[in-house]
Amino acid sequence: MTSPLPFTPDLSVKPEITAFFDEATNTVTYVVKDPNSKACAVVDSVMDIDYAAGRITYDHADQIIDFIRKNDLALEWIIETHVHADHLSAAPYIQEKLGGKLGIGDRITIVQDTFGKVFNEGTEFQRDGSQFDRLFKDGDSYTIGSMTAYAMHTPGHTPACMTHVIGDAAFVGDTLFMPDGGSARADFPGGDARELYRSIKRVLALPGETRLFICHDYGPNGRDIKWETTVAEERQHNIHVRDGITEDEFVAMREARDATLDMPKLIIPSLQVNMRAGHLPPEEEDGKTYLKVPVNGL
Repeated sequence: MTSPLPFTPDLSVKPEITAFFDEATNTVTYVVKDPNSKACAVVDSVMDIDYAAGRITYDHADQIIDFIRKNDLALEWIIETHVHADHLSAAPYIQEKLGGKLGIGDRITIVQDTFGKVFNEGTEFQRDGSQFDRLFKDGDSYTIGSMTAYAMHTPGHTPACMTHVIGDAAFVGDTLFMPDGGSARADFPGGDARELYRSIKRVLALPGETRLFICHDYGPNGRDIKWETTVAEERQHNIHVRDGITEDEFVAMREARDATLDMPKLIIPSLQVNMRAGHLPPEEEDGKTYLKVPVNGL
């Protein structure tokens, strides 16, 4: 088994974090700023889609771009915690406007191979992760201004999920929800509930005061939307993986729960776009772009 932490967290580094909540997909996008410079990163951006109308827009991404410009920030990284199945990434749009490098976990190649087959993509669809600027391996580091960020492989929801630890903050993607929300599903192709449990335990091996930033929140039981918690709060209160819940108990719960869940409403367009680093499929002979629906393919 891999070591719990492939790096030493530095809690003295406290990034300035601004959250942007997208009501349509219940997704939280983060601008992560170095407190000692104008450098920043964007984590898990959202591109708007009216799927019924086949219409793409960029209102949510424009909010983030405006924020970065108004605060005279320098975008160095656009981070995807994984290939999302519930929203489309706006990474290429933001990169075109502001620059920065686009990064994702190196197991993206597994996801590309899996869903390249599901959507019957031709040989022109590269399955080597070359659509991204950087493929992170477990324990890899990168810098945002004066801050050192670390990528930690946390599969289970998808094979390519990464948690990004930046000082006293960690961006967990879909691996964990708020304590009353529990954990991510593990029934997508390449997902694994047992692997997810072990990944969560790696995250919860971070110091207790580490701030955890969640990618999605659905306001369980009608509470207000939230997106920040701590390792200590998760270990004490998470309804799925708090201290004392065994791996076998978690797997039994997760697999039973997943069997009752519907597919995300935007899984079909999201996977086709996000496995391409946020790019739409190439234009066809008529100059138009199309999204496929694999009948009984998922």
